[in-house]
Amino acid sequence: MDDEIDYDLSTDRWETLKTLRAPVSRPSAISRTVLKDLIALGLVSMSDDLPVITRQGRKALIRGSSRLWDVAA
Repeated sequence: MDDEIDYDLSTDRWETLKTLRAPVSRPSAISRTVLKDLIALGLVSMSDDLPVITRQGRKALIRGSSRLWDVAA
């Protein structure tokens, strides 16, 4: 069974995922609304009151979005 999902995220959500690849030094700079959306999708979780990218979030980030593929073409 294929569990891959193509996330059609806005630019600010993609940027937040990219930011969360490394430990967040300034979590206050991340939009709470965007963060809540990513948590609801299972792409981000909270650990010790800090946002961290989940395994599913890393997969989504690596896979990218079809919208982003169109830009690169």
